Amino acid sequence: MTNGTGSNRIQVGVTVNGEDKDFAVAPTMSELLAGMGLPEKGLAVAVDGVVFPRSRWSERVAAGAQIEILTAVQGG
Repeated sequence: MTNGTGSNRIQVGVTVNGEDKDFAVAPTMSELLAGMGLPEKGLAVAVDGVVFPRSRWSERVAAGAQIEILTAVQGG
């Protein structure tokens, strides 16, 4: 990819809840959630169909990852 000035710029693309997103640098899961305005509590995250535990949220998201974010809802 180029940034319009002719120099190459690497982008990291991921899919979040079905929407493609590009980043200049791969974010950690915590950074991704914060950037989306989501709290870290009350969420469940899956990466490529596998639960991604909170203990790993400091890890960088891999290029091409399929991420699903679910929020907990109270009620009866």
